[in-house]
Amino acid sequence: MSCGVLCQPISDTLRFFYDHLGHNLGWAIISLTVAIRALLTPLTTPSLKVGQKMRELQPKLNKLKEECQGDKQLFAKKQLELFKERGVNPAAGCLPQIVQIVILIALFQAFQSKLTDGSGLNTKFLYLDLTKPDMISIPSFTFLGMTINQLPGIFLILAALTQFLSSKLMMPAVKKEESAAKQTPGQSDDMAAAMQTQMLYLFPLMTLIIGFRFPSGLVLYWLVFSLVMLVQQLWLTHEKKS
Repeated sequence: MSCGVLCQPISDTLRFFYDHLGHNLGWAIISLTVAIRALLTPLTTPSLKVGQKMRELQPKLNKLKEECQGDKQLFAKKQLELFKERGVNPAAGCLPQIVQIVILIALFQAFQSKLTDGSGLNTKFLYLDLTKPDMISIPSFTFLGMTINQLPGIFLILAALTQFLSSKLMMPAVKKEESAAKQTPGQSDDMAAAMQTQMLYLFPLMTLIIGFRFPSGLVLYWLVFSLVMLVQQLWLTHEKKS
């Protein structure tokens, strides 16, 4: 696999941390993750603040839906006016998400083309081989016609749990959205609210499924990245209340 534009600097930085942290790839990945998260703070903080403002505006949006009585064009117009009045740009959260995905792909390429091909790195971290999925072998058994002989490991479960807790912070807004949807005519709002609720559980589930095949080094990266993001969310919420 060829190394992309970001792959080489990520690979070099990871090697730098590896060489200066006792030749421990796990701690190198953790250090790299914190460094990347710090660099992305100018992008991610405004995105988190937008999400916070959107949750605060949810009661007003629900009231607008009731006032517009199913007139989608009128609601869209009033919603845009409300966003402009409060200085909210819903699209502000897109760029950080795209950047995070690009970095994750680059890190995957680094693992594939630089770190696991004759590099001589020590890939052991606790019970993990960071080049292999975080799976724990168990005595095989049959469930729904499938033979199961492996279960998700601790780091993979923690990554999914962190995703769930981060999504859980959005639950109050989702619950209000569901209540408002039941009071508006038509089914479009109900469908949107239902999809929003499903996404709360879909991302943690996807983390588990993807982690079955991805190197556990990526799972460790995603876990630390998500933990830092969760701390930032909690800090912003606390700062808002104080």
